[in-house]
Amino acid sequence: MTQQLLNQEFEGILGQLKSYLVRITASVADAEDIAQETYLKAAEKISTFRGESSLKTWLFTIASNLAKDNLRAKKRWPESVSDITKAAALANKQFIQESIHIRNTSPNGQFEAKEHIAFCFTCISKSLPLEQQLCLFLKEVYGFKVNEIAAILDTTEAMVKYYLHTGRSKMITVFDGRCALINKQGVCHQCSELNGLYNPKQNTQEELMKIELVREAEKGDKEHLFDLRMEILKGIDPFTSKASELQLHHLEHNRQVMEKYLEEKAV
Repeated sequence: MTQQLLNQEFEGILGQLKSYLVRITASVADAEDIAQETYLKAAEKISTFRGESSLKTWLFTIASNLAKDNLRAKKRWPESVSDITKAAALANKQFIQESIHIRNTSPNGQFEAKEHIAFCFTCISKSLPLEQQLCLFLKEVYGFKVNEIAAILDTTEAMVKYYLHTGRSKMITVFDGRCALINKQGVCHQCSELNGLYNPKQNTQEELMKIELVREAEKGDKEHLFDLRMEILKGIDPFTSKASELQLHHLEHNRQVMEKYLEEKAV
């Protein structure tokens, strides 16, 4: 392994790596810091790379270990994160004004329901135990194989399969109970409400029906609906999409709200 090869590989995966990190930390600053530290540690330990895994897997291993260190001391978010952050947003006129300004002025300030579907998964996945969250993202969104995830998380393939099964089952149950896009009795209508706010001249229902997840919802195949949700995540880079600035603004708001909420709950 040479410094040049490391630089080439790191540059090639940096977008994916930062996307993964922001989705598990819910913090742009943390994602960027961890990505930079990953490169520095890889450069420092370049002589230890033996090619037993791909260089991409090795780099994701370093990044995941750094992220776990960052997240271990932080409490997991509740499944009701959407309700908590929505209430806080409605009470925060400055946040709403900033969001509208981004929507009206930024080339990356569009609002699309599929972008919010990905955003929603990021927030709700933080209610899972950390290992389950990491396994789901690594397997379902970033395409790592079970044996590669086992290497990244320093565990067994049997445990990875367990984390994937339990994490996937939990998220299916949560979205079936909460998401109005897949269950008419679901309590969360934020995709429709936010589309109405940011795109007032647009027919929300027509826009939603362009999303395969919504069209397939009435068939009731929950496993398939989860897979469709994962396909949406795969197709969106939270740093470069047409909605990136707006969604990352929302994510920072949610992170701050949840940190305050969890601190108050701990008192």
